[in-house]
Amino acid sequence: MGQRLRFFAMALGLLAVTPLALAEQFKVLVFSKTAGWHHESIPAGVAAIQRLGQLHDFGVFWTEDANRVMNDQELAKYQAVVFLLTTGDVLDAAQQAAFERYIRAGGGFVGVHSAADTEHGWPWYGRLVGRMFQAHPANQTATLVVQDGNFPGMDRFPRRFLFTEEWYQFGPPRSEGLKVLLTVDERTYQPATEWGGKPVAPMGASHPISWYQRVDGGRSFYTALGHLPATYGDERFQHHLFGGIYWAATGKGFSAE
Repeated sequence: MGQRLRFFAMALGLLAVTPLALAEQFKVLVFSKTAGWHHESIPAGVAAIQRLGQLHDFGVFWTEDANRVMNDQELAKYQAVVFLLTTGDVLDAAQQAAFERYIRAGGGFVGVHSAADTEHGWPWYGRLVGRMFQAHPANQTATLVVQDGNFPGMDRFPRRFLFTEEWYQFGPPRSEGLKVLLTVDERTYQPATEWGGKPVAPMGASHPISWYQRVDGGRSFYTALGHLPATYGDERFQHHLFGGIYWAATGKGFSAE
């Protein structure tokens, strides 16, 4: 009997410590609702973030159902929300208000690619993302340039490198605090395009592709990369995406120096 009691006590002790031992660093909501263009890369993006969660020990919950998660009670479960390839008007007025409260309470936002082509009529969201999508030419290979290596996830990029993408062109900044991480060198591809039957001028020498900011009490990271499904298998891009998620969720920085 004594041996059985000791075994039972040991089992209870293991049960008591197991939740702590398996505790995740933080939890992330991946939201991929579309009300416009639906990217075929969404499944690859979801799978990549789920793998990052396994690799870096953070929780991932994915949904396209705004009714399920865009409220105060559900949003409070997550340290960051990833708008993964969202498009169009994806939130109603009550959901927008809940998301604003979430950010103002210190929450994190990660926008991937067409997150900048989402909610064009919601000024607060435009300020959160930082810039809004205007146009893009056909997919092309171009040179990306690192503007700031002292940020999580930037340490695996060389100073200049080739990347193939649907290069977004953006409107003017919607926020004053944007800190640019990556730019694309327009001299290395053909940026001229038409949108809606009208020519769209290139952005010129300063063409941002990824940036971050602190805004309204929360944190916002955006990357325009991620159009092609295969991009989510690129380890450099995965690390870049993880860095943005990590910073948005924790506020912890990184120094390459």
